[in-house]
Amino acid sequence: GIMILAAISITILLWTDLSNPYVWAVLTVLLGYGAVGFVDDYRKVVRKNTDGLIARWKYFWQSLIAFVVAFALYAYGKDTAATQLVVPFFKDVMPQLGLMYIILTYFVIVGTSNAVNLTDGLDGLAIMPTVLVAAGFAVIAWATGNVNFSEYLHIPYLPHASELVVVCTAIVGAGLGFLWFNTYPAQVFMG
Repeated sequence: GIMILAAISITILLWTDLSNPYVWAVLTVLLGYGAVGFVDDYRKVVRKNTDGLIARWKYFWQSLIAFVVAFALYAYGKDTAATQLVVPFFKDVMPQLGLMYIILTYFVIVGTSNAVNLTDGLDGLAIMPTVLVAAGFAVIAWATGNVNFSEYLHIPYLPHASELVVVCTAIVGAGLGFLWFNTYPAQVFMG
């Protein structure tokens, strides 16, 4: 897990525009959740505590990180296309979420994290869906960050979203590098 986080973080710090708030939101969630996972694994391995971090504390830290990032994203994109909900295949259905954006973002961050954690049982099971989703998000970030394509596809144009293509491809690259050693029989584990 540490090597995956290091590869993604170094790539983000070297190749993205660090004045972009979306980049910092992703980096905050990545490193914050990575720290929670590290503490959980540390308690399991070093302290020989099979439970690791108590579930309520894990949920507390995940929630705190998610709410801070959700509120920061809302404050940055308030009253813009960034807080709209785009419903695929319905061109004119793009409701402005307002404060519901914070709640939806919270559930997406915490829910996604725990869903990935639940799938992490078999060799390569958690990382391959992560790689595929990151590749899909790279395409979405590129389309929403490009004036011509966002207009053509009738989706909101988000000027800073194209920077997330680098973030998503860093996740794809780190995930594929990890998968090489995590397929059956696994030589390394995510943690």
